[in-house]
Amino acid sequence: MSTDRSQRVAAARQSSGWFAHPVLSVLLGVSWLALSHSLEPVHLLSAVLIGLVVPRLLRPFLADASGLYWPAVPHLLGIVVWDIIVSNVVVAKLVLGPLSDMSPGWIPVALESDHHRVNALFASIITTTPGTVSTVIDEERRVIWVHALNCDDAAAMAADMKNRYEAPLLTIFKQNTGSAA
Repeated sequence: MSTDRSQRVAAARQSSGWFAHPVLSVLLGVSWLALSHSLEPVHLLSAVLIGLVVPRLLRPFLADASGLYWPAVPHLLGIVVWDIIVSNVVVAKLVLGPLSDMSPGWIPVALESDHHRVNALFASIITTTPGTVSTVIDEERRVIWVHALNCDDAAAMAADMKNRYEAPLLTIFKQNTGSAA
């Protein structure tokens, strides 16, 4: 384990209290209330306990969220949701249309960072968007291999993915190009 990483882990353990991941705590509590279909006191108490205890138990597996640039998150979320909606329509037209309209292809998308979470989220967003699937994250070559259902211009598609998804992720995780995880 590198010195920098071990220092971050030690700092996270010292600074994390019972409410170290407030977003996760609130989401767990609200999810519990939605599943229980009740606002009775016993369910409210259960939601509070679940919201406090589960993140505490998962603390060794959760990264410190205080280092994120949160104002950029809604922007990225909006882009991803919009792209999913538009891609669903495009893929439906491709699948329901003639096969000759499809032009599948492999796209190498160069990675700007070696931050593991940025790259994993980048690959997940690509896969979540209909019509594209990230198949391999080659960390040695710093590239994600993406299969696209319709790929007329691989370079343009790669640039579009980098601008729409990777750049905001780098901003959210406060990463300079090429920084270590």
